[in-house]
Amino acid sequence: MKAADLIEQIDTIDSYKRYGRVKRVVGLMIESQGPESSVGDVCFIHVGKKRKHMIQAEVVGFKEEMVILMPYTAINNIAPGSLVETTMKPLEVKAGVGLIGKVVDSLGFPLDHSLLPKGLASIPTEQEPPNPMSRPPISEPIEVGVRMIDSLLTVGKGQRVGIFAGSGVGKSTLMGMIARNTTADLNVIGLIGERGREVREFIEKDLGPEGLKRSIVVVATSDQPALMRIKGAYTATAIAEYFRDKGLNVMLMMDSVTRVAMAQREVGLAVGEPPTTKGYTPSVFAVLSRLLERTGTNQHGSITAFYTVLVDGDDMNEPIADTVRGILDGHFVLDRNLANKGQYPAVNVLKSISRVMNNITGTGHRDAAEMLRERLSTYLNTEDLINIGAYKKGTSQEIDEAIRLYPQIISFLKQGTNEKVSISESIMSLQELTGKG
Repeated sequence: MKAADLIEQIDTIDSYKRYGRVKRVVGLMIESQGPESSVGDVCFIHVGKKRKHMIQAEVVGFKEEMVILMPYTAINNIAPGSLVETTMKPLEVKAGVGLIGKVVDSLGFPLDHSLLPKGLASIPTEQEPPNPMSRPPISEPIEVGVRMIDSLLTVGKGQRVGIFAGSGVGKSTLMGMIARNTTADLNVIGLIGERGREVREFIEKDLGPEGLKRSIVVVATSDQPALMRIKGAYTATAIAEYFRDKGLNVMLMMDSVTRVAMAQREVGLAVGEPPTTKGYTPSVFAVLSRLLERTGTNQHGSITAFYTVLVDGDDMNEPIADTVRGILDGHFVLDRNLANKGQYPAVNVLKSISRVMNNITGTGHRDAAEMLRERLSTYLNTEDLINIGAYKKGTSQEIDEAIRLYPQIISFLKQGTNEKVSISESIMSLQELTGKG
């Protein structure tokens, strides 16, 4: 580098440090007089004796002459007059091949307290979604290793899908199956707002050593401040974007986007936003749109994304579920009735849809899938009549065929958690079952 270029770079460096002072703390909200900063900037609050300890916080808004901050960690030891130092830049995390196989927090640090490997790049957690005109169309399927999904709800590379479920219906088990069996180059898994107990259970039981060695897991548990839960979702997405820009086909799984929305509601209410739709603030829906649009395809690679959505009382029309369903490219509905019958994965095929399936599958495959749906729907519509003996065999050829195939259909839809089925095997089994080739 030439001396003139070096001098120019030195001249552009801001050598000043900007400080403010804490005026008051209300709940999770910290009000500070100064420093000069922008929304999204990371600040350090100096606390303790001789101000040796620092609490990391972020600027989330302004109120008259005051700067409003929210902390990434607990706010112990903050006192009136505590010094607030701004970094003048938003949160950045480390990403790279060295992170594969690790479990990190929302700030990108390993949860086992080990040191980050060398050679990682710094990336901002908040980035712009790809330009719509630079997104290649989704043109080929990606194997997830779950027979029901690969055959009847085929997912494409770069597709974004919502997994809608109440509590205890098997969404974590389904995510673990996909993570272990998929042909994607890498998994990035965001566990947002999970119970601390469930994190290790998911990693050791559902994901397993085989899944972990090709995954990066980002964890923000339910006991952490709202901002850490939001940043967990942003960090997982940013890491996935980093590998997509390297040309990889990435599988991003986030459990759950509902808890991201709840965390954003906490932040919105704290800074004075009015609650609108069922208590959610307007910023919740803006944040969801930006977050979900960041995944998908770009000119380098793809992020195939699965987002779980918790539906209270299995209500599919509550605000977050309705909003997410409108943004994504498909939805899988986990049915509690199927889980109670012991049918796993408990995906209700008739209520689920993959919006890109017709663009990435052949005619024979589509015809076979449509026929299976028709036979299953026919049986379920007449199930009560069949069970009470009110249906007389021979009355309808379609119903007779549905009754004959129903046991085989249920057997086809079931799959053991450790059973791996390739997409070609899934399609072949579907065509053999329906007689369509």
